[in-house]
Amino acid sequence: MIDGLPMAFPDPALPTRVRIHEVGARDGLQNEKTIVPTEVKAEFIRRLAAAGLDTVEATSFVHPKWVPQLADAEELLPLLDGVPARLPVLVPNRRGLDRALALGAREIAVFGSATESFARANLNRSVDESLEMFAPVVATAREAGLRVRGYLSMCFGDPWEGAVPLERTVRVSRRLLDLGCDELSLGDTIGVATPGHVTALLTALHEAGVPVDRLAVHFHDTYGQALANTLAALRCGVTTVDASAGGLGGCPYAKSATGNLATEDLVWMLDGLGIATGVDLGRLTATSVWMAGHLGRPSPSRTVRALSHQEP
Repeated sequence: MIDGLPMAFPDPALPTRVRIHEVGARDGLQNEKTIVPTEVKAEFIRRLAAAGLDTVEATSFVHPKWVPQLADAEELLPLLDGVPARLPVLVPNRRGLDRALALGAREIAVFGSATESFARANLNRSVDESLEMFAPVVATAREAGLRVRGYLSMCFGDPWEGAVPLERTVRVSRRLLDLGCDELSLGDTIGVATPGHVTALLTALHEAGVPVDRLAVHFHDTYGQALANTLAALRCGVTTVDASAGGLGGCPYAKSATGNLATEDLVWMLDGLGIATGVDLGRLTATSVWMAGHLGRPSPSRTVRALSHQEP
């Protein structure tokens, strides 16, 4: 290790570059008990972009009753003018899309489920009903020239239903892409996936005709498998990985879910593999330490703790 960076040993079987889809400002902060002031959120996003993250998911237009931590979406977006990054926002339905369009959003995401139980818990709809709700949202967004991402939760396991059959995840994935989503993020919402499972699902999606360049992965670290699962996905050709600065986040509707894969832990691994990300690990770590101070607790990221000498 030199100057806080690992030695690089490239692997020719892996991609040479990975795009990190940073979700800390949305998926991370929406699960915090503390309501973070709007100005602090804006500064957090500006610092993430300054650290080299070119995609920072900014907020959500879900009704404030369900996600009060992100009730300030209308106040936040105007503060982000000039931020040098893509700033997608989550929208649950047509009303959320209209709010986002009114503020000039250029990218949106919709949030579906591979399982009936989670679809009911999160959207109060069946899987089919949720897809029907998304169809006009995606179509309208595409007509307006917006890029659309689809999130698919519970791709590997569900707290109510247990293991999720590969064919079910493949079927719902295919339907979201057929609606017009440009990219699909495969979520291990409760963190139960293992590398073999990841490989099997990505293989099944490939066999179903889903191009790997339209896929991203979104892992939680409940069982300490997030980095191993990410490496398995990279070996299958995935080049977009979701991560959360400082390891913030979980899932409010899946109580067993711990935090997202920490962006710093991901960057440390990718740097060591010689995989380019464009991210300055030192600046990113400093940003997570700064945010941890606002949240009143240390970052759960091992890399943040190691580089900043934070106590657990």
